[in-house]
Amino acid sequence: MSFSWQRLYQLFFSDSAKHRIERWIIIIAIISFLVHLLFIGLAHWGMLPFSKEGELLQSPIAATYTPFSFILIYEVYLLIYYLPQSISTYVVKQYEIITLIVIRRVFKDLANLEFTENWFQVQEDLYFTYDLTATIVLFLLIYGFRRVQSFKPVQGKPQQVSASLRTFIHRKQKLGLILIPLFIGLALWSLGQWAYGQYLSVNEIVSSIRDVNQVFFDEFFTLLIITDVLLLLFSLLHTDRFSTVIRNSGFIISTILIRLSFTTVGLLNTILVVVAVAFGFIMLWGHHQYAKLEQPDPEEELA
Repeated sequence: MSFSWQRLYQLFFSDSAKHRIERWIIIIAIISFLVHLLFIGLAHWGMLPFSKEGELLQSPIAATYTPFSFILIYEVYLLIYYLPQSISTYVVKQYEIITLIVIRRVFKDLANLEFTENWFQVQEDLYFTYDLTATIVLFLLIYGFRRVQSFKPVQGKPQQVSASLRTFIHRKQKLGLILIPLFIGLALWSLGQWAYGQYLSVNEIVSSIRDVNQVFFDEFFTLLIITDVLLLLFSLLHTDRFSTVIRNSGFIISTILIRLSFTTVGLLNTILVVVAVAFGFIMLWGHHQYAKLEQPDPEEELA
């Protein structure tokens, strides 16, 4: 990369930048949690200038939703941060994000629970059961993904990085820099659209506004699909190893399944998310099993 690209890259992707962003996200998450609690209190006393019927203003438990949203924002940054370093790490960050979305949804479900004898006949209770079960399964799948990812066919790192790999890494670095403003713009636009429709609009659009869990992340995963396809094409310029091509193609399918989950609710949503992560795990496991039969490539982890 040119000097300007390198300088810009260090601004967002250096260790110091990562620690700085992490610190600010934690501070903002704490403040947002307290502000959300304040809004819930004001809504309870009828002191808000806008509607108090929002689903996030009904119970103090719902306030946990807000700091988790900022934790998700940090996870989005980490996804972009690890993109130039390793495709498999970038993908597992996608899985961690969708798992945190499910966990965040659990907190939202807790505020709507109805403790009755007919547990499996109440929709909100069923959604809570699905999300709680999915959280456990997803956590175990991510653990398995990490274990497989830690497999190294060759100990140590190569002394010299090939020219094709350097070019591939530079392409990933530039792609990461492009994603930063895209995701920031997408987040601001999505938040503005949701806030206006949920609390400020007096039109009938309020009744049809989409679920808060879909804000930003359905478009986010659409953009990730495009990113995954570009990574696959970039990787073909670096390597033609069959197992790597299949692995990266499988990751694209996994991301598409996650994106499709945002168009569904209930059990089907949970099934799509779990199947997506399980499919990615199987693709990575198969890739490493296949690598054992081939000549080990010390540069494989960076690709």
